[in-house]
Amino acid sequence: MPARNRRLPRHLSWPLTSTDISSALGETSSRALQLSFFDHHWTDGTLLKADWRPPIGSNYGAGLLPDWWSSVWITVGPVPSGERAAARQLLCEQALPELRSWVEKARNGSEAWVLSRHSIAWQYADHLLCVSRDGQLYQPVKLP
Repeated sequence: MPARNRRLPRHLSWPLTSTDISSALGETSSRALQLSFFDHHWTDGTLLKADWRPPIGSNYGAGLLPDWWSSVWITVGPVPSGERAAARQLLCEQALPELRSWVEKARNGSEAWVLSRHSIAWQYADHLLCVSRDGQLYQPVKLP
């Protein structure tokens, strides 16, 4: 992303691009996939987060338009520029394959799973990648 369009202070960088994410998911952008780039740090150090919004009638009263139901919301957070390469490598090797599986589960999972809110998030700290599922505490990523 060109520096003039970045919206980030010079000392921060996004570790992933939209191309990285769409390549990892194996698809082109669709209306059911909402991608955004956060312009400041999450307080808990999250770098990559995905949320599933179920298609239930009460969503509309909560401010979600019906077009947004059954959508996967992916958000990328920034890292200090000096840590970008290391964070990018870990996210590409460990988080993006799991994100792909998670998105497939959101779209093709059981009815019980699809009708509930879900989230998955990755945090980078001390050269380690940790994962949180459905708001649980972050745990180190276990490699296959």
